[in-house]
Amino acid sequence: MLIDGSLEFLPGQQTLTGTGAPGGGGHVIAQLPGGFEITGPDGGRLLLAGGPGQIPEPPSGARPYDIALLDLLASPVQLGRLRAAGLVLAHTAVGALYADHRISSEQELARRCELWRAAVCQDGQLLVSPAPGVPAVIPAPGTAVVRPHRTLILGGARSGKSAEAELRLAAEPSVTYLAAAAGGRGGTEWAARVTSDQARRPPWWRTVKSLDIAGQLRQETGAVLIEGIGAWLAGVMDEVGMRAGDPQGPDGAAEILGARIDDLIAAWRQTGALVVAVSDQAGAGLDPPYPANRIFRDQLGWLNQRLAAESEVNLLVVAGRVTMLAV
Repeated sequence: MLIDGSLEFLPGQQTLTGTGAPGGGGHVIAQLPGGFEITGPDGGRLLLAGGPGQIPEPPSGARPYDIALLDLLASPVQLGRLRAAGLVLAHTAVGALYADHRISSEQELARRCELWRAAVCQDGQLLVSPAPGVPAVIPAPGTAVVRPHRTLILGGARSGKSAEAELRLAAEPSVTYLAAAAGGRGGTEWAARVTSDQARRPPWWRTVKSLDIAGQLRQETGAVLIEGIGAWLAGVMDEVGMRAGDPQGPDGAAEILGARIDDLIAAWRQTGALVVAVSDQAGAGLDPPYPANRIFRDQLGWLNQRLAAESEVNLLVVAGRVTMLAV
C-alpha cells in the first residue's frame, strides 16, 4: 500500500518507510494491537490491519477514521464494532484487504462487501475518503443504490440460512436479535440453543425473546434479525390451541391466527428497521402423517409467500450456498 503518495506499507514489516517525525509535517504512526493508526499531515486518519487475520484495536478515546483498511474475511463484525463506537462514520471509506482462499470466489467477496458497505481492494486501486457528509462519488439523479429494507431467507434445517442472516448484518452498529418463541417454549433444548447462539454473536447485539414480532418491528429503528418465522408460527398456533390434540383448535382459533398473521404482515410492510427474517422452507420433505403437522406446513407456506411478496430481497440457502429468488 502506498499512502498519500509517499508512505509505503508492506504487511509484516516492523517499520514504515518514508515516515516523517511527529509534528514535523510528516505522518504520525501509532502501532496498535493488530495494526496501525496513521494520521496524515492534513489531519486525515487511517486505520490499517497489520496483515492477514489481524484485527486492529483502536485505543480508548480514539477519533473517527477517514479510511479503514481491514481484513473483513477474518472478522466482518469488527466493522460493526467500529461503527457502534463512532470510529467508522458515513463518510469513512472502508476497504477489504487480504482476500484469499478463505472466500470461494471474487463474486462472493463482492457480494459480501456490498452488504458490509465496503470496497474490494485490488492491485492498482485508488481509495480516497471524501470530506464528512460528501459521498466519494455523487450518483446521477435516480441512480443511487438503495439498500434492501426487508430480506427473507428460506432454507431447510442446517442449510446455513441463519449464518447468512448474521453475515448480512455483521457490519451493522446496532442489531436486535429477535428469538421468536413464547416464554418457556421448547424447554431446555431451545433455551440452550438460544444461549449458544447468543454467545456466538457480537456482544453489542441485543437479544429479545418474544412472540410479539409485530410490536418489535414497529418500535425498532436499527437492524433486526428474526429467528425464525417457523418458530413464531408454531408458538402462535400453540397459544390459540391449534397444535395440541385438536389441530383445528377451539371455535374462532383460525380467525385469531389469521389476525395475528395479518398484523405481522402489516408490521413487516411498515417497519422502519433494516430487517432480515429467517424461515423454514415448507413442503420440501415427506408429507406429514399427522393433521396438525400438515396444517402447520400449509400455514407456514402461505405465510412465507406473503412475507416474500413484501420483501425487497428473497434468498434460498441450500448446503451453505445462497440463491437469489427472482420476482
